Amino acid sequence: MSNKSVFMSSAELMKDKLGPALCLAKWKQVSLHLPTGLNNSCYHPPLHPIDPAAIAQDPGALHNTAHKKAQRVIMLQNQRPVECSYCWNMEDLGELSDRHYRSGEPWAAMDFERIRNATGEETDVIPSYVEVNFNNACNLKCSYCSPQFSSSWADEVARDGAYPTATPHNAPEHFAGSRRVIPAREPNPYVEAFWQWWPTLYPELRHFRMTGGEPLMDRNTYRVFDYVLENPKSDLHLNVTSNFSVEDQLFEKYIDYVQQLCNTQIEHFMQYVSVDSGIPAQAEYIRHGLDFDRMYRNVHRYLDHVPNRNSLTFIVTMNNLSVTGFQEMMQMILNLRQLYSKTYQRVWFDTPVLREPAWQSLQLLPESYAHQLERTADWMQTQVTDGLHGFRDYEVQRVRRDIAFMREAQSADFASQKADFYRFFSEHDRRRATNFAQSFPEMKAFWAECESHARTA
Repeated sequence: MSNKSVFMSSAELMKDKLGPALCLAKWKQVSLHLPTGLNNSCYHPPLHPIDPAAIAQDPGALHNTAHKKAQRVIMLQNQRPVECSYCWNMEDLGELSDRHYRSGEPWAAMDFERIRNATGEETDVIPSYVEVNFNNACNLKCSYCSPQFSSSWADEVARDGAYPTATPHNAPEHFAGSRRVIPAREPNPYVEAFWQWWPTLYPELRHFRMTGGEPLMDRNTYRVFDYVLENPKSDLHLNVTSNFSVEDQLFEKYIDYVQQLCNTQIEHFMQYVSVDSGIPAQAEYIRHGLDFDRMYRNVHRYLDHVPNRNSLTFIVTMNNLSVTGFQEMMQMILNLRQLYSKTYQRVWFDTPVLREPAWQSLQLLPESYAHQLERTADWMQTQVTDGLHGFRDYEVQRVRRDIAFMREAQSADFASQKADFYRFFSEHDRRRATNFAQSFPEMKAFWAECESHARTA
């Protein structure tokens, strides 16, 4: 194997510098969910509410919430915030965690000394990595999603009610009151605060990512694009997450914008594409409404027609339905790397672990599935290279980290979650005219086990 990548080396170096608890993402990164007024520093901690009174006084309170400042103080005291348990669990298993990777990236590492000497009470921290969800408009109903992030999900449960899991899932009444999603047609104080904050935020940005919902369907996406075209920023990494399965006319509009942006205006454009299996029928089952062939054609169209300063990352959300098609997904990525990566790497992937809903966790699966994923990781290891057409060391390490998570709680009793797996996907098949057994024939034994738990619960 060749020498370690810069990315992994930076993470290992930052591991020594950070100490037992510090994570620069608590200061320098934020994910904003503006339809519901929620915030987290990355996707691991639970979402917490943004105070509408605070943002009326200071729109920067979208990021610098009282809750987040309290977590910063805990970290600076070399204590581990409970909400960051995913990283602590990985580190306790001897793995590099996301706090090491994130803090080692240039957009965070450049402020290490300032943050290490902070008190945690500062209110004027301007993040350099921002993810934002402007609204929940989406044409898909992904199995692990919810009305918070998909208008299609919202329409379904408004019509058909909650799913019959032990605790009713996506119950319409759950999304009332303070949890209500603010529709795009209504005034939204969080979106208004964002646009007030934007002129202050923009000069400090190094990475700006728009998620959803489906950003290609959101007018705010194109408002950002127009602003960037009018105010070029040569150090900006502009990122968008999409299912790449929208109608052709909308996709053409989007590609035209991206071509303009990548011509001269920004340092780099990263296109994130969400797909969880390399087997089309399984990918379409997990992310209901996905047209796999259309998604794949649009991947080629993007890589063929966006001329420079760009790349594409597949987001493979690791859940218990993604294991059987994972090697096919990795092979697809290798094929695309060989075709499109000529002078720099244009095709990437990430494998974030799903933790909610609990019945789709990797940890429910028998050991044979961990062995299957391990065989894929071993195969990937044989393809590790410093070149552009294989895998990188940290990519294999991330998959092995997912396997470690998968095995972390194998002795636990997951009977209730397995029962809910059967309840949820049985109802999924009934409502959506899908067929689990046909889409996942290799999971027949697991399905039968889950059915047995549901019938005896």
